[in-house]
Amino acid sequence: MMLSLRLTKCRAEAAMWLLSLVMIQVVVASAIAPWQIGIGQIARGADFHDPQADREALPQVTPSTKGYEAMERDDRLVIREGGEVIGEYVFGDAKILRPYFSNLLAPGRTQVTRNHPPREGVDATDHESMHPGLWFGFGELSGADFWRNGGRVRHVRFGEPPAVSADRVGFATLSRLETGTGELIGQVECRVAIRSLPQGRLIVWEATFSSEQGALVFGDQEEMGWGARVATPLTEKNGGVIVSSSGVRTAAKSWGQSADWCDYSGKIDGKGCGVTLMAGPDNFRPSWWHNRDYGVIVANAFGRAAMKQGERSEVKVAKGERLRLVYGAMLHDGPGYDPPAAYRSFVEATALSKEGR
Repeated sequence: MMLSLRLTKCRAEAAMWLLSLVMIQVVVASAIAPWQIGIGQIARGADFHDPQADREALPQVTPSTKGYEAMERDDRLVIREGGEVIGEYVFGDAKILRPYFSNLLAPGRTQVTRNHPPREGVDATDHESMHPGLWFGFGELSGADFWRNGGRVRHVRFGEPPAVSADRVGFATLSRLETGTGELIGQVECRVAIRSLPQGRLIVWEATFSSEQGALVFGDQEEMGWGARVATPLTEKNGGVIVSSSGVRTAAKSWGQSADWCDYSGKIDGKGCGVTLMAGPDNFRPSWWHNRDYGVIVANAFGRAAMKQGERSEVKVAKGERLRLVYGAMLHDGPGYDPPAAYRSFVEATALSKEGR
């Protein structure tokens, strides 16, 4: 009888000890989740709209132990490097009806795209719903306006979830192309990669357009293609400089001209920095450039007549066929930045990506 009582007491004490251990583990887990995640993991959180507040709210992460990280929210990916937010990929926006990058930082932690949304008294506030940072947009696609938000590029899903490492972030998306009334006219599959290179931070965006509903028809406008809006201090109006791969300088002289790349650079708080947009060499034709002194720069392979380079262009992608476009953006610091070397790195990166599939 005494032995039985002792055994019962021991079992009760063991059960209490196990319960205490479980409670401690729950408390610890709740204290670290969801922020303390390793490279290669994705966290989900609530919606937000103030990128600066988001930067301030994020806990500090030791740069030496963290490379790139991606946090998936309901409407965007928040990209961090070394624990600091360096940009956002937005795929769901009630005002801007196409995916885009916003508030992008060069490696030296200087923001090189205009604040999004623009800040009164700090930024020019024109084209707020059209120039969010870095984007693909098409003013005339099968009768719909995907530049001025008359059509919608509706995010369906991630074809490949974000994969991150110390020096790279990559993901793939599938989106519907819809008219202003919601009619499906096609789809676009995108592959996006962000890489740290000696020349700067390279973003490569590959977009493949197709349709099972009928032909996709790309029209002829200035507002067609791969665009960026640089930070307000970098604009030509504020002392910035545009230079193209052909050596042409200024927005006025480079406008409408063909080039492999155009760089928009200047100084912010005394530091040299900028954005180089680059057109892939395997695109169906070279790009003309829609550049302006107030900070917009666009690589446009469609607007031949609009860019005063010949007859009106109409690019048709027949039902069941595909049109692949590849463009890049190098976010860079200075001095010593070499745009031709950056372009060579971009071409090498796109070639490796193509071989890898």
